[in-house]
Amino acid sequence: MKTRILTLIVLTAIALNIGCNNSTKKEELNGTITISGAFALYPLVVKWAEEFQKQNPGVRIDVSAGGAGKGMTDALSGMVTLGMVSREISKEEIDKGAWFIPVTKDAVVPVISSENPHLQKFMNNGVKKEIFQGCFLTGKVKTWGDFVNDSKIKDEVKVFTRSDACGAADVWAKFLGKKQEDLQGVGVSGDPGITQAVKADKLGIGYNNIGYAYDAKTKLELPGIKVIPIDFNGNGQIDDKEFFYQNKDSLVKAINDGRFPSPPARDLYLVAKGKPTDKATLAFLNWILTEGQKMVGEAGYINLKPEKIKTALETIK
Repeated sequence: MKTRILTLIVLTAIALNIGCNNSTKKEELNGTITISGAFALYPLVVKWAEEFQKQNPGVRIDVSAGGAGKGMTDALSGMVTLGMVSREISKEEIDKGAWFIPVTKDAVVPVISSENPHLQKFMNNGVKKEIFQGCFLTGKVKTWGDFVNDSKIKDEVKVFTRSDACGAADVWAKFLGKKQEDLQGVGVSGDPGITQAVKADKLGIGYNNIGYAYDAKTKLELPGIKVIPIDFNGNGQIDDKEFFYQNKDSLVKAINDGRFPSPPARDLYLVAKGKPTDKATLAFLNWILTEGQKMVGEAGYINLKPEKIKTALETIK
């Protein structure tokens, strides 16, 4: 009798253990996801990839930067699983099969060297859009005297722009009312290239994604770089509602609440050639829009609005 009771206890324990394992076991994901594209999105996607791989060791994710243009081209050609794109997706790209979802938001800001001898003349009052247009589009703003309306200043403005097809240039040009190909200046590849060019030339000016203008840890402007305040309302001064460049958190808050408008703020996207079908990629995209959104603020980006996330999740299903 004791033997029968002991056997029943053992069998019951085994059954309970099997049932417990079956109810809690998560489907193991396997595969490789390749991603290329926008410098703006690269740091955050790397963080997402690292965390997702910790949770899913059977998945390998390879991420490389190179500009939004490369990300779109690589995705549409099938060279990568996903492309990182830091601008709006064009109708032509959609017609070619581009499938996309927004994953976060950031912005582009004008930058100069912290050694610029004239920066104090406009840091308090900001710079109007018309001045940037004269600098990057028409060439009418040739000297820093033109920049600050002081004919005594003859120092030439050294303009740097992006040589690669990229979202930063697209969005900056859109803010100024044109397209990337209309931007003037010495072409430099990548956000890091613009940063280095401006730091090395005290009379230089360029534009960067905010992740390459502010330090990720200190949240302050990178050493050697100053972000130029934009006088959005054109009243010749930086009003209280326009004063948000002192650190990255302050700027991110302004982007989030709309005080820093779009453009030059913009959504960032992941793109594929047609809707992905493999389980690992779909799981990664779903994770980005749910659990992964907890990392967005920590990385210095802006969370998408809940309704936009809901729509994106529906797109993945």
